Amino acid sequence: MKALTDLFTALGSTLVDILPIVIIVLGFQWFAFRRPLTNPRQVLTGFLYVVVGMTLFLVGLEEALFPVGRLMAQQLTAPDFLGIGHTDAQWSHYLWVYLFAGAIGFATTIAEPALIAVAYKANQVSAGAVNAWALRVAVGIGVGIGLALGAFRIITGIPLHLIIMVGYMVVIVQTFFAPKQIIALAYDSGGVTTSTVTVPIVTALGLGLAGTIPGRSQLLDGFGLIAFASLFPIISVLGYAQFAEWRLRTAKNEVTVPDRPRPNERNPLN
Repeated sequence: MKALTDLFTALGSTLVDILPIVIIVLGFQWFAFRRPLTNPRQVLTGFLYVVVGMTLFLVGLEEALFPVGRLMAQQLTAPDFLGIGHTDAQWSHYLWVYLFAGAIGFATTIAEPALIAVAYKANQVSAGAVNAWALRVAVGIGVGIGLALGAFRIITGIPLHLIIMVGYMVVIVQTFFAPKQIIALAYDSGGVTTSTVTVPIVTALGLGLAGTIPGRSQLLDGFGLIAFASLFPIISVLGYAQFAEWRLRTAKNEVTVPDRPRPNERNPLN
């Protein structure tokens, strides 16, 4: 009975959230464009898919993803797992937490539908110059590093704004040296990581860590991991582009520069 109640509650919440979008779209169609919908049945079917999908997604968040994130945080920070007491815990004792945060960040990013769509389109419009899989891996590495550093911040209590400011300073410097074709894509790559798959797990992990680490506030310290998940993919994609450009330039130099005779070799042209 509780499951049905939660399901209908999520359904009502979804309908309320989607209703403004429907009103705006239909309002512009009828009053601005003054044209009826050309495919009302298809629009209605899509609307039903969206409602059902979002409803099941919200229920899944509450019933599975959030509890799993809290459970993993509790288990990884438990004194018996660390082998020490809470009062003796140092940042170096939480290596498994950093490893888990980095691994789950990489895995969820690779499976992120929004990133898959952006990588596919980037590959398509660049005529294959941007490798879709390489882009996804670069973004995943950035998210993994960002979440590992974010978990380190929660455990040590380092102010969030200091790391974010330094990170964006790195992005600004990279922007001046990165290939111009990749800059806009790199900035978008930071945004698409914070979507349907990554955000719930990252939020649950941050709140779970803040709730289990002594002296941490879930409100002040539990949030902020998503900022890391948005910032560090920009750095990793720009870095990947810079590395690829350096390799290409090096390969061209090796091809264009002729081999010079060694000092102990006689030049056959003389």
